[in-house]
Amino acid sequence: MNIPATNKYTNNDEWIKVDGNIGTIGISDYAQEQLSDIVFVEITVSIGDVIKQGDSCATIESVKAAADVYAPASGKVIAINESLPDKPETVNSDPYGDAWMVKIELSNPSEIDSLLDASAYEALIKSKE
Repeated sequence: MNIPATNKYTNNDEWIKVDGNIGTIGISDYAQEQLSDIVFVEITVSIGDVIKQGDSCATIESVKAAADVYAPASGKVIAINESLPDKPETVNSDPYGDAWMVKIELSNPSEIDSLLDASAYEALIKSKE
């Protein structure tokens, strides 16, 4: 299981990678594995939207289930991955790279401190198994 140490994670299996005051958001390798074959991705926010930590920012569907993707932190949406809805299978093959979903300008960077680091997220996954 791939759990990059550079990211922070939520209890709902989202990740955020912070670079300065910019956060890139997606779902974890564990989440895509649990969902199985991703067949649909809809980014439900637009550039310029202001989202709060815990707000839904995307919906994903697989052959097994559908799930919302929740923002790990608050901020203003500055980019969305416009190619992802046309290639939803990218979530399965590259969840931490080409399958990023939303980029935000962080409005409250201290929220990142409340998220799980890689080792805590790994422990959470093991507790689910």
